[in-house]
Amino acid sequence: MIRRILAISLWLAGGAASAAPFAYITNQGSHDVSVIDLAQQKVVATVPVGRSPAGVVASSRAGRVFVSNPDSRTISVIDMRTQRLVDTLPAGTGPVGIDASPDGTLLFVADWYRNRLLLIDATQPGAAATEIAVGKAPAGVAVSADGRTVYVAERDDDSVAAIDVATRAIRTRVRVGTHPFALLIDEPRQRLYALNVLSDDVSVVDLRAMKLAATVKVGRAPYGAALAHGGRLLYVTNQHADTVSVIDTETLAVRRTLDGFGYPEGVAAHGDSVYVVNWMDDNVSVLDAESGRSLARIDTGKNSRGFGAFIGAPAAP
Repeated sequence: MIRRILAISLWLAGGAASAAPFAYITNQGSHDVSVIDLAQQKVVATVPVGRSPAGVVASSRAGRVFVSNPDSRTISVIDMRTQRLVDTLPAGTGPVGIDASPDGTLLFVADWYRNRLLLIDATQPGAAATEIAVGKAPAGVAVSADGRTVYVAERDDDSVAAIDVATRAIRTRVRVGTHPFALLIDEPRQRLYALNVLSDDVSVVDLRAMKLAATVKVGRAPYGAALAHGGRLLYVTNQHADTVSVIDTETLAVRRTLDGFGYPEGVAAHGDSVYVVNWMDDNVSVLDAESGRSLARIDTGKNSRGFGAFIGAPAAP
């Protein structure tokens, strides 16, 4: 997540365009994606995709947004410049979590029902995916900043697998809490955060030693995570508690618990703001990153999820 925030900041500093980045919110109930212009704080496009879209990754380098559609067994590809669907890729039997290589050419997709990680070449539509066998019910996926390692949450095995991208082999596994779902990499601290939906906590994995370093108790059913306020704060959405936990990344203490959400799922940060996706309320809450204060709400489609890194901006041509 940090690498994507930094990439967006550099893009803006370079003056490639006047528009701010966009947030791409997957709407499971209306089978589309709401595109929010972060400068205007409003939806500027609605893009029809496959059935029940869930996962999303916005690749600024590629200028593409990739959306997983579990019920259609596909990946929808959206062009960031036109905000239109430009391709549909086959993706196993139930694609959920999704991430992309740093250059956006290779997709990593968790195939929930077949216990596989799919590696899809986004530059060659129609090419067969490479499949890697992983643990039961793979969910969240996170790729390292150098693109050499991909981490997969093996939900029903209570573990996280680290896979070597070059060899396509599992390098190691780490036991975490009960039913890990979302994953987030903290590159500067060389940590991985695994959100455990049944033990209601966050496992902090030391990526240098590849072992569990700490466990942070949060609200019921943590689902999404984002680093904000210069990486000093970790925002975690708690679906069943209708809350968001704000964790100090230096002390790993919960600094505050925010309420007033409607089954919050995805979360991402940009600049001084944090964007929380409310599944039950069909909207996105905009928060001040430092204080957690509510700033606005933006209406989206039906049953919004936003599972993944949903903020991006196209790189300069």
